[in-house]
Amino acid sequence: MFKTYEEARKFIDDNDIEMIDFMTIDIDGRWRHLTVPADRFDEDTLKNGIGFDGSNYGFAPVEKSDMVFVPDLTSASLDQFMEIPTLSMIGDVFVIDRPHNRHFDQDPRNVSKHAEEYMRSTGIADEIKIGPEFEFHVFNHVSYCTDPNKCGFEIDSYQAEWNKGNTERENLGYKMNHKAGYHMAPPQDVLYDFRSRACMRMEKQGIKVKYHHHEVGGPGQLEIEVEFGGLTEMADKTMMTKYIIKNQAIEEGLSATFMPKPIYDEAGNGLHVHMHMFKNGEPIFYDENGYSQLSKEALYFIGGLLRHIGAVCAFTNPSTNSFKRLVPGYEAPVTVGFATANRSSVIRIPAYAKDPDKKRFELRNPDGTCNPYYAYAAILMAGLDGIKNKIDPVADGNGPYDINLYNLSDEEKKKIKGLPKSLGSALKALERDHEFLTQGGVFPEKLIELWIKKRREDLRRHIEMPTPVDFDMYYDL
Repeated sequence: MFKTYEEARKFIDDNDIEMIDFMTIDIDGRWRHLTVPADRFDEDTLKNGIGFDGSNYGFAPVEKSDMVFVPDLTSASLDQFMEIPTLSMIGDVFVIDRPHNRHFDQDPRNVSKHAEEYMRSTGIADEIKIGPEFEFHVFNHVSYCTDPNKCGFEIDSYQAEWNKGNTERENLGYKMNHKAGYHMAPPQDVLYDFRSRACMRMEKQGIKVKYHHHEVGGPGQLEIEVEFGGLTEMADKTMMTKYIIKNQAIEEGLSATFMPKPIYDEAGNGLHVHMHMFKNGEPIFYDENGYSQLSKEALYFIGGLLRHIGAVCAFTNPSTNSFKRLVPGYEAPVTVGFATANRSSVIRIPAYAKDPDKKRFELRNPDGTCNPYYAYAAILMAGLDGIKNKIDPVADGNGPYDINLYNLSDEEKKKIKGLPKSLGSALKALERDHEFLTQGGVFPEKLIELWIKKRREDLRRHIEMPTPVDFDMYYDL
């Protein structure tokens, strides 16, 4: 939004801004923020930053936890949810050093910026453009507990088919049937106006919306797809999109979640990532004579992604809940392969994207629990490794699979590699295979070690906690 402090100060004064909010991303991919009165914001803030405890963000040990974040003026925007006029800026994390502070190499934004710099240094491309698809659920009620003597959750969506016979409150019918929500219209789609209001706020934030619609899941599953942008730019916009959708929901007495699988036996929430690359403004993924009009570079990029997909999953699908979505029967990928117009494949090449500058493919396994800076950077690094080393996905036995991979016989399924079936498997893959991530110093070795440690702590808690399913299956034995 701004290039100089003077531009920012003029806007603050002209628009009666009273608070400046600094937003920073922690290691897990959650927003953290700190706010100061507008008259406390000065040029020194941009030079020396604002101190914070990095250990509370998951980055640093307690004994080395003093850090600063420095606001990025170009990221400034009005916060549309604050009662007091507030200007928000995303902050980059710096390590305190002499004579000058230095970028913290594990900072999510720093990693994604380095990935783009590394891409340019290879000479392969000078720009990657990505376009995420945001799938999420909006509920009317959610509660959960994990007490030692009580464990469970309860959700409700007034439009869900389980409310067809509800007589405890006014019931007007028109419920959304099981797995029948895709592109449904009002009156079944009671969340149409909610999506439009969220999209308008995204537009005001500079996030260009391609379209919105109801998704497959009957109990309030929705999708908003956005236009393409650069890697770090779209990571910023991914974080801001989630912020807007969640706060829009709360403002309307609703609750939004990007959990991959909040409801058993319904479609899960993905974060499909479309991508293509350019050099000197020209697309490098297009070849009229290639498979599905893809160039050798595009196929090599796919080859790198598929060869490293297990390790990539540790960043694109970093939750225990992620792998409850990656199961057969819900249009979520379970096999390692690529194909045209095939939603059962982890990489799908849209048949409708025919023009050279629109030729692309999408990676379908990521979900909204990822830290988008790490996830998008990992995707790029795997693809660049594929191009550098000319990894042929066909020679690797990864396609093209222009068939329904869900309907294969058991014998045929054994011939095709599968995605990790658990977070533990993905973390083991990352342990074995991460050299492609550390090229150019993009992913520090320390970050990978810390990531694996933190995610294994999540996994341990998940494994050790008894669940209602355990009681259902084993209590009477």
